Amino acid sequence: MKTLFVKEYEAPRSWFVIDAENKPLGRVAAKAACMLRGKHKVTYAPHQETGDYVVIINADKVLLTGNKPEDKLYHHHTGFSGGLRSITYNKLVQRHPAEPILNAVKGMLPKGHLGRKLLTNVKVYAGSEHPHAAQNPQVLEV
Repeated sequence: MKTLFVKEYEAPRSWFVIDAENKPLGRVAAKAACMLRGKHKVTYAPHQETGDYVVIINADKVLLTGNKPEDKLYHHHTGFSGGLRSITYNKLVQRHPAEPILNAVKGMLPKGHLGRKLLTNVKVYAGSEHPHAAQNPQVLEV
């Protein structure tokens, strides 16, 4: 048996578009992370960037169940003493509609330089329009 290795620059890359309208946040993020890693391909290797590009539209209309829109908190630290800041999901969506999906996808990718590199392959837009029509993205169902 032979193990097939593909160089990162020779790997075929495709573009996919995910419509997040009325879809659960975790399901959209999990599907996007899987496509970014390339786990759906035969040539998957955990140490290589052989995944595809993902465009997520309607990020502001993603679905959260129960009381999560009011109760879910996002934290960040300013770097100063006592600088832990928190913001609820509803306020974060009003300020930056794409941020909750980006945070969810980032949490599902590997930590380190490979995860940061993979995160550049996801494009998140609040509305239904995106500037990547020239790449002929395929519609991906969640």
